[in-house]
Amino acid sequence: MKKPVCYALLFFCLAGTFSQAIAAENEESTIYTITQGDTLWGLSKRFLNDPLYWPNLWAANGTIGNPHFIYPGQRVRVYNNRIEIEEAPRAPASGSASGAPEKAFRPAETSPRAVEEVAAAREFSVTGGEGFLMEREILPTGMIVSTHQNRVIVGADDIVYTDIGRVNGANVGDRFSIFKKMGAVSHPVSNVILGDRVMPLGELQLSEVEDKVSKAIITKSFQEIGAGSFLLPYREKRLKVALRAADRDLVGYIVETQTGNTALAVGDVVYLDLGSAHGLRVGNLLYIVRDVKPDQRYTQARIEALPVEVLGALVVVDTGRNTSTAFIVKSVDTVYRGDRVELKKSR
Repeated sequence: MKKPVCYALLFFCLAGTFSQAIAAENEESTIYTITQGDTLWGLSKRFLNDPLYWPNLWAANGTIGNPHFIYPGQRVRVYNNRIEIEEAPRAPASGSASGAPEKAFRPAETSPRAVEEVAAAREFSVTGGEGFLMEREILPTGMIVSTHQNRVIVGADDIVYTDIGRVNGANVGDRFSIFKKMGAVSHPVSNVILGDRVMPLGELQLSEVEDKVSKAIITKSFQEIGAGSFLLPYREKRLKVALRAADRDLVGYIVETQTGNTALAVGDVVYLDLGSAHGLRVGNLLYIVRDVKPDQRYTQARIEALPVEVLGALVVVDTGRNTSTAFIVKSVDTVYRGDRVELKKSR
């Protein structure tokens, strides 16, 4: 089996020219077979003159399971405005199904086993402990007002008491998620308060319900739980998030991080000032970018702006109305709170 080709440094490469061989009419396509050293970034740059097209290529093609790997022998069909990866490698055909001529750059090298091995890797695991920004219009359902024997810290299977009762519509067996407020979050540019950063602590289930109070059992604990923790209705957690192509362009910012750290890298959880009200959806991939300031001393004409520096990419795993939670899945430099993010729709 061919060894996988890691596409290191997707975002940085020297500019190339668009191949004249694929600038044909009537949906004429060019067949290209991936060889050692090819990358999604490089294919997008080489054939579309747009290296930032690669997430659309990744999202649209089921044969690319893990975006970090493509394999020699996979075949791509190149049109003048898009790239499509064939579902299975095969020998070059003499012409397309539509009758339009095709040109094969090199003989195909089949590697069906490699394609099968990565086919299920297009999802991101979610633990449920990522936290979120609790926007101002969201109010707690209730609070843990006391613990059994007034213990400072409780965990799974311990007894607690809440201020949720029958007057709130509660019933025995109702489940709630337990959270802790970590502090207000202000926008790094406008300084507007966006909400409170909250962390999941666990889950509980009501065992006895009276008019205004209830007794509950902690069914799951992620962190230490105590009196003063607030409750929200339980919702089933999404365990996997699949990459999903965007349908619009958006610009926003990393406004806070799960840990409170300012310097970030791959695997870190961040919160954005974009949500469902803006059209952001779970599974969307956004670029992390930073402006490059021109040095006017070395130019005669004034330069307003230079191409942005692409620092990495992140995937949205949960959305509120005006905010969202995301994983950083790629970084080629340190990412910071306040860095800009851009969502690019599919072409």
